Amino acid sequence: MKRRLMLLGVAAMMGLALIAADGGKGKRVPEVTWDKYSLIIDGKRQAAVMGEVHYSRIPADEWTHEVRKMKEGGITIIATYVFWNHIEEQEGVFDWSGQRNLRRFIEICAEEGLPVILRMGPYCHGEARCGGIPDWVVASGCKLRSEDPKFLHYVEALYRQIYTQAQGLLWKDGGPVIACQFDNEYRGHGSYLMALKGIAQRCGFELPFYTRTGWPELRTPTPFGAMIPLYGDYADGFWDRTVTEGAGNYWKAFHFKSFRSSTAIASEQLGDQKERLTEGDEQYPYFTCELGGGMMTSYHRRVYLYPEDAYSMAVVKLGSGSNLLGYYMYHGGTNPEGKLTYLNEMQRTPFTNHNDLPVKTYDFQAPLGEFGQRNPHYYTLRTLHLFMADFGEQLAPMEAYFPQADKPVEKGADGYLRWAYREKEGSGFVFVNNYERFCTLSDKKNVRFRIGDLTFPRRGITIASGTMAVLPFNLKVAGYNIDYATMQPVAMRSEAGVANLYMMSLEGVKPELSIDGKVRGGLKVRGTGQPSLKLQGLNVYLLSRDEAGKLFLPAEAVQEASTMAACAVEKIQEPGKLRTISKGVQKVAESPVDSDFDAAAVYRIAIPEGVDRSNALLDIDYLGDVARLYVDDKLIDDNFWNGRHFQYALWRLPAGCREVELRILPLQKDMPVYFPSAFSAEVEEGIRVGERVNGVTVVERK
Repeated sequence: MKRRLMLLGVAAMMGLALIAADGGKGKRVPEVTWDKYSLIIDGKRQAAVMGEVHYSRIPADEWTHEVRKMKEGGITIIATYVFWNHIEEQEGVFDWSGQRNLRRFIEICAEEGLPVILRMGPYCHGEARCGGIPDWVVASGCKLRSEDPKFLHYVEALYRQIYTQAQGLLWKDGGPVIACQFDNEYRGHGSYLMALKGIAQRCGFELPFYTRTGWPELRTPTPFGAMIPLYGDYADGFWDRTVTEGAGNYWKAFHFKSFRSSTAIASEQLGDQKERLTEGDEQYPYFTCELGGGMMTSYHRRVYLYPEDAYSMAVVKLGSGSNLLGYYMYHGGTNPEGKLTYLNEMQRTPFTNHNDLPVKTYDFQAPLGEFGQRNPHYYTLRTLHLFMADFGEQLAPMEAYFPQADKPVEKGADGYLRWAYREKEGSGFVFVNNYERFCTLSDKKNVRFRIGDLTFPRRGITIASGTMAVLPFNLKVAGYNIDYATMQPVAMRSEAGVANLYMMSLEGVKPELSIDGKVRGGLKVRGTGQPSLKLQGLNVYLLSRDEAGKLFLPAEAVQEASTMAACAVEKIQEPGKLRTISKGVQKVAESPVDSDFDAAAVYRIAIPEGVDRSNALLDIDYLGDVARLYVDDKLIDDNFWNGRHFQYALWRLPAGCREVELRILPLQKDMPVYFPSAFSAEVEEGIRVGERVNGVTVVERK
């Protein structure tokens, strides 16, 4: 009890009941507090959804549209790195223009009503050159990421510049900036993080709360309440040193567990990590900032992510007690032009030379791709985000329980159904996950859930392989008690005094709903046009998974993409001598350099006349090792082949551009590179022919 009171006291202390000047209007600023469960805004608990997007990796004229799409996807908080070397590549020369204009980006988030968390570094990583730290700082001789006065002097100049961008846009001013993060994946002494916080506060960053990454374990802690640790998990990692499939212990992300952190993130930097948190961290709310919305491809590991990967991990995190799902990345991007160098991570750089990443693309196979493409998991994840928005206040204070804590947590464990539940005062939700990446889990038959005195459903059901679900029990809705349901709640909206409950059917499971002791079976999927069940003051709509993912979206967001035209493709150069694939300082394969593309196969691609480029993508189906796209000999994008098509936004081409040049390096035999086994036939064919363009089309962006 004493600990609980202390926690609530800290939360109250951190709450900011402020009145913003707001141009003299005296607008009241919502009070923000937190306790061990969740954020609390104006007394209402939040189950927030945070999406990472890097403003400097997207052209400024696209920000409004893309931020709005994130909001439509269910994102309620925007997170963004402020890469130091994107804005001060040359010492003392700060560039906040164009797509580096942080202030304008924050203003757009404000216009869309989305709070912002600034991940201010100084070290960000984010697969940026030197982890975002400028080369001149690296070469200055100071001790990086330390309390070295010289380094902190540079950091203070950086933070003061960031403050000029955020000034007047902080939460206390009625703006969207609600928090900031200090450094990233730091394992040293908490005093360094506190020094960064002190600098930020001296600069003017007075915010409702502050954050840090909760991994790895700190050598010495920060004072309790100083900054909330945020966690993460990924389905796979481009950073693993091996070139085998299913490397690492990412399989743990598909098991419900009380341990919050991951032992798989940044394994190439942090080595073997133990399942151990910094002392006291379990008393903070369970938030994530790096739940893998996708994954980049490095040169030596061509990871391919499936929509089910992100959805399964999100269900597991919710079921394990998280009340803030933070996706890294939620929106992909493209590295900006550097003034002195390329800005991607690679083994040839002086710092964070861990992996070779593409020069330009940072697509990340995210829910929203490099050019804002709505990928399949944009829709599937929305079903959870809608649920969190409408049921989050009930969900947030519920404790997580693990009825199978005695079962083996092993890769591919299939002797039981993986499930957990969250409950408070007899009401709650069951979370089910019968999916694991690279494993085919068996159908689980005759499943019934026992929670206290409640056992449901009335007859056993089959949970098919690959099924992930959230099922309610003893849930109060519009004056009724939902005893249980074999359907997933998605949203709850009221209209004209009638509550509309939207639920999603589960493949292979007969829809069954028990309300106030009466079991109602035989419910049919009817979409939003007609209720599947109509009661006094309550309509229940049963939706298919596809309908649920697109519920409430505007028409343009649910239309299927179409092929607009085929492109004429001419091969103008055969590939020359194969390059020798060297291994870099990290003993993994190095990506090609600019000069290697002099010996590439070269194709000229004509852009069809009359095509509306404003929402059109160039879609390149090719085989090869690495492909690059050029306009007038200038590199505009690149692609490490992993089975996906190479796409580029036609609206980003220079006005009047009629053709682009594609350069492809051939695949080679016995490359020290991991390719997904699902594309082994294509890899074998690619090795035989070296490289090939199967076709190029212009497609509409979905």
